[in-house]
Amino acid sequence: MKNRKGVIGIIVAILIILIIGAIFLIINKQSEEKAKQTLTEFIGFINDKNYEAMYEKVVSMNMSQEDFIKRNKNIYEGIDSSDIKIEIRKIEKQNGNYQMEYHEKMYTAGGEIEFDNTAIIEKENKEYKLKWSSHFIFPELGEDQKVRIATIKAKRGNILDRNDVVLATDGTILSAGIVPGKLGENKEESISKIAELTGVSKEYIQEQLNASWVKEDTFVPVKKISATNTSLKEALLQIPGILINQQTGRVYSFGKEAGHLIGYVQVMNAEDLEKNEGKGYHTNSIIGKSGLEKVYEETLRGIDGTEIYITDEKGNKIKEIIKQDKKDGKNVKLTIDSALQAKIYEQMKNDKGLFVAMQPKTGELLALISTPTFDSNDFVVGMTNKQWETLNNDNSKPLYNRFTQKYCPGSTFKPVTGAIGLTTGKISANEDYGYTGTSWQKDNSWGDYKITTLTAYHGAKNLVNGMIHSDNIYFAQSALKIGATTLAENLDKIGFNQNIEFPLSLAKSQYANQNGNQIEGETKLADTGYGQGSLLVNPIHMAAIYSAFANQGDMLKPYLEYSDGKTEILKSEAFTAEAAATIKDSLIQVVQNPEGTANDMKMSGITIAGKTGTAELKTSNEDKESGTLGWFNCFTDDLLIVSMVENKQENQDGGSHYLIKKIRSII
Repeated sequence: MKNRKGVIGIIVAILIILIIGAIFLIINKQSEEKAKQTLTEFIGFINDKNYEAMYEKVVSMNMSQEDFIKRNKNIYEGIDSSDIKIEIRKIEKQNGNYQMEYHEKMYTAGGEIEFDNTAIIEKENKEYKLKWSSHFIFPELGEDQKVRIATIKAKRGNILDRNDVVLATDGTILSAGIVPGKLGENKEESISKIAELTGVSKEYIQEQLNASWVKEDTFVPVKKISATNTSLKEALLQIPGILINQQTGRVYSFGKEAGHLIGYVQVMNAEDLEKNEGKGYHTNSIIGKSGLEKVYEETLRGIDGTEIYITDEKGNKIKEIIKQDKKDGKNVKLTIDSALQAKIYEQMKNDKGLFVAMQPKTGELLALISTPTFDSNDFVVGMTNKQWETLNNDNSKPLYNRFTQKYCPGSTFKPVTGAIGLTTGKISANEDYGYTGTSWQKDNSWGDYKITTLTAYHGAKNLVNGMIHSDNIYFAQSALKIGATTLAENLDKIGFNQNIEFPLSLAKSQYANQNGNQIEGETKLADTGYGQGSLLVNPIHMAAIYSAFANQGDMLKPYLEYSDGKTEILKSEAFTAEAAATIKDSLIQVVQNPEGTANDMKMSGITIAGKTGTAELKTSNEDKESGTLGWFNCFTDDLLIVSMVENKQENQDGGSHYLIKKIRSII
């Protein structure tokens, strides 16, 4: 009996021991999980940038909350850390504390960083907390050491013309600023002079000078200025306290001459950063904002390198954490001839108009001009609100890129009507329509509506004479013979109502305002024949159409990126070779024939085919405000030009002949 009781006692004792052991293991496991949770929560607070919560999770130490927050914030946000993750690989309990070995990954401005580290979790006031030191941020980081980040600046690619002349590059701009301690006794007077010269408000200058980081010997930037603006530089240097430093910035050697084409870059704003998240941009990055700078951003942009490293208390580099090499941008070489671009701009700078110059045998664009314009350099150095408002509210629309838009082409469209008529067999070049006078209507069903032409002339009312004299009646009748359906189909065939593939976005050419592919009514059809009606044509598209007259009926694709004289067909057999040749010959007669509307374009030793045009913009006979567009399109063996000037109807020669004078000097 005693033995039995003894056995039972032993069993009970064993059970008690086992239960106590199990309870101990459970408690120990729970403690371990709480310790792990402390570490993972702390990492979560870092990702959330909740530095106050981080401080609450650390063991009491000889560092104030303010200093703790400052150190962690400066380092983690300074290196742009994000998505910090840890993997705990080993846990050991020592004297009631937990030592955890873990692997950490984080993304930074310099790329992904990985390292092994150790954390100690202690129990303080019944709560598990992290025993923190600077080693927790990076294992090699001492308490008196700092983490630095340096940007290794990448170069943006150049934009070059066909002859390797630099149109846009990273060059030198100037930064004008104030050293407060050197302003002298008349500070207010000096600040007023600086504000007047730079266009920056006195309030802004004073605000910069009052910033907490400014000391008597601090250089306080006020305004960037172009390195070529020597007059402003010299005027500023006469003021006490002014200092001018050099810095790197985007420089445009043809800032006005090619403003709309090349565009400009600017420092990224919040919206830009959001749109381009994950592409390696940062708050100081520049980005193409307009023109080819924007179009070729991915090619041109340089990706800055970044180095994150540790320094000692004297600023000496002692440990590299990560280094990402820079990637310089690539150059973009254009078909543009900068000398021709500048020459045309000089001719047109005081006008509202456009020029498209193209090599007619290849499609290479040699010049693209829109005037008035802006200076790309002004956007880089920065404009004041007043300067921006002046530019934006200018009635002549200097920010409006005319060569990407669409316009009523007037009589420059007549060769297109003729070419479609000949190609489709709807008209014959030699047919004499037999009318007389300067006004005509099909029949009484037109009511009071009549087609009028500028001058009467002797001879057959056929294609050549109709072109020579720019006869509206001839081309109105030709359009009626072609028919609305056939005309629309053939206009679609040569690119109307379509996007033309091009680096810059071009407005679609059209021949109808509503039901985009239907010309409604006989009078509208007749008007379309001589370039009015609802016709709107993009000038670069028009250059492509005219190239068909120089290439046996094939329309060439206009292009901008240099490729050593390649030729690409935009529309094969836009017109028959015979039709294209007939139109070309008639356009040569427009210039060569003494009665031709472009006879003043005739030049010794050069065969020029050309067509004048005037587009009436008025919406009714009572409209006296809308004005006109003067056009002149022409081509030689080496150069094709589409040009337009606004509201030169009061010029004694009209808009077309105003342009001819300029083109003669260019050729």
